Amino acid sequence: MLNSVALTGRLTKPVDLRYTQSGTAVGSFTIAVDRQFRSANGERETDFINCAIWSKSAENFANFTHKGALVGIEGHIQTRTYDNAQGNKVYVTEVIVENFALLEPRQTSQDSQQRSANNPAAASQGNGQPIDVSDDDLPF
Repeated sequence: MLNSVALTGRLTKPVDLRYTQSGTAVGSFTIAVDRQFRSANGERETDFINCAIWSKSAENFANFTHKGALVGIEGHIQTRTYDNAQGNKVYVTEVIVENFALLEPRQTSQDSQQRSANNPAAASQGNGQPIDVSDDDLPF
C-alpha cells in the first residue's frame, strides 16, 4: 500500500508548537493549497490542509516559518478519532510531515511582508507597478 503526500502551499498562521509530557515537540499548522483548475464561475478554489510535524523538525519548522510562508511538505495522511468534552466522537484527518522545504528566502519574504504591512502601496506585482494589499485580501 502507498500513502504518500507532497504539497506546496502557504501557511495560514504561525505554527502552533507544543510539547508532550515527555518533552517531544509537535507542531500543528494549516497550509492553503490552490487547486489547479478554476470553478464554474472562473475562480480558483483553495484547499486548507491540516498538518502535524514532530520532534526537532517541528522546532525548526516553527522557528523558520511565519504566516504566509511558501513551503513544500512531504509526508503521509493519517486519521484518528477522540471523544470530545461532550462525549462526541471527533474524526481528524491530517498530513504527518516527514520532510519540508522553505520555498522562498527568509529575508526576502520577511522584507516583503514587512513592507506590505507598513505600506500596502509599496507592494508590487513584480512588474514595478504598486498594488494595494491588506490582510483582508488574503485567503488565510
